[in-house]
Amino acid sequence: MGVMDAGAARTQGASVAALPGRLRTRQRGRTPRPCGTTVLSPPPGALARSRKARRGKEVLCEHAFRPLAHLVVLVLAPLRVPPPAVVVASTASGIAGAVELARGHLIAAALLIQLKTVLDNADGQLARLTNRVTAFGRYLDSEFDLLVNAALFAAIGSYTGNWVVAAAGFAAVTAILSVNFNLERLARGAAATWDTSVLGRLYGALYGWQDRLIERFVERRLRGADAAVCEAYHDSRTIGILANLGMSTQLALLGLCVAVGHPLVFTVLALAGVVLVAGLFIRRESFINAEPEVVLEHR
Repeated sequence: MGVMDAGAARTQGASVAALPGRLRTRQRGRTPRPCGTTVLSPPPGALARSRKARRGKEVLCEHAFRPLAHLVVLVLAPLRVPPPAVVVASTASGIAGAVELARGHLIAAALLIQLKTVLDNADGQLARLTNRVTAFGRYLDSEFDLLVNAALFAAIGSYTGNWVVAAAGFAAVTAILSVNFNLERLARGAAATWDTSVLGRLYGALYGWQDRLIERFVERRLRGADAAVCEAYHDSRTIGILANLGMSTQLALLGLCVAVGHPLVFTVLALAGVVLVAGLFIRRESFINAEPEVVLEHR
């Protein structure tokens, strides 16, 4: 079975292959084509075809982790390795990183956390590139991501002895990732769904209430609003900022804090991220509460 892309698997947008774009061309020595005439571009490369379609780009993921993950995919695809096996490997790397962090082996922990991120990107890219995207993979990826996050923050609590701050950091990161996933999903008009399988029910129990809570809040705020207000509310700037608070960036920051010997600093950064998200919500509210502009026409 395949794996639903990381986006649909919450931490990263919906799982579709990139469609060929269009471009206008002018060749030397030939008469320019009439205005409006287009030619199809060549089919996208493997990396482009494994890209997920979503609003907003996580810069660090796009320029660092996705290319690294693509190298893994190029090795695994010809071997027909099932994407769920990559999910398991990613989870094992994350759990191993948590164990090493709790034991005080900080450099090893930091490296394992980054390996987890590379593999976490690779499972979705492999699924999309080989057309093996499934609901099973979506649920497995999402639930194992939550397990790894819980293990990492438990390791921070064990290493620092500050369990309260570690728990607060876990709650903060979970909230930020949920807001990121749901606001991007709502901006695309996509529904949050899960099935009645065992993993589907577990997904609904872990994430369903978060999805419903944010969805109902947005629906209530946009009730009666016109199309222009709805479009402004789902503004690209908010979606772009939230995208750069995604899982890959979060784990890169955690790895850096662990490597320099201050993992608790990451929990402070996570709490600061919650403040940033709150500020983005306040900014969005201004789009709804703004007084309509009155335009006087002189005849």
